[in-house]
Amino acid sequence: MSMGQPMAHYAAARRAGDFLFVSGVVAVDPVRKAIVSSYEELPQEARSLLKTIGYDTGQMTVDLYEAPIVAQSWFVLERIRQLAHEHGAPMEQAVKLVQYFRDLRHYPFYNRVRGLFYPTQPPASTVVEVARFMPSDAALIEVEATIHLK
Repeated sequence: MSMGQPMAHYAAARRAGDFLFVSGVVAVDPVRKAIVSSYEELPQEARSLLKTIGYDTGQMTVDLYEAPIVAQSWFVLERIRQLAHEHGAPMEQAVKLVQYFRDLRHYPFYNRVRGLFYPTQPPASTVVEVARFMPSDAALIEVEATIHLK
């Protein structure tokens, strides 16, 4: 699955010495040019992983509520994983994440998804609520990362 390029004129990631600085990533489907909002927009392997932590239940009333933040969380973290990989680093070498939320009540959903990408030790983190500064009303989360390249 291609995760796309930045939405504006900036670098998706920039290396400085042994560090990779990843710009804020939002869950934009590059084909539709729209924010991801459902499990159906994710690859099957992502959906299978999300089911292991209690998401993508098949229950409409549950999935309608949880899917936007859960799907966006997976999409954003997968994009960061891909950028790390493109620069020769595994996801585990992220030393810092800055997570911007439209609503902090979404943090617990994101945190469980983040555990799929960092099963042993998550990076240092900063969490900020920024309701008015997201690129779209449909964007619930944006994450930037600092990755140490060995």
